[in-house]
Amino acid sequence: MQVTTYLLLDGNGKEAMEFYHSVFGGELTLTTVGDSPVKAMFPPAFHARVLNARLKSALADISASDWLRPAEKPVMGNMICLYVSGGTPEQTTAIFQKLAQGANVTDPLTEQPIGLYGALNDRFGVRWMFHATKP
Repeated sequence: MQVTTYLLLDGNGKEAMEFYHSVFGGELTLTTVGDSPVKAMFPPAFHARVLNARLKSALADISASDWLRPAEKPVMGNMICLYVSGGTPEQTTAIFQKLAQGANVTDPLTEQPIGLYGALNDRFGVRWMFHATKP
């Protein structure tokens, strides 16, 4: 498991991640909503948005997606969070439960087409996102 930086971008995720790739080099992987198993969960206007991107280089490990909550406006300050990934579902659940004490759980930890996912704002206001794939 590891904790990395996760950026929530306002519809310009592809452009931003390509820019960071030009700065830091490395390998960039990027999936749009339209190219994913969750396509049907979003309106067609969201299909070009980035569902998940990751830039991994010797200098940086940055994950990102475009803002995908149509009913909520992105606000500066809630656009950067800490991303817990790479663990087993059991490890991810244990850390989620610990950080959830006194937290505002915005996305309960549930099995999604992309794997186990959840998010919360901890008792100090820090945003955390969690992801684990099935072993």
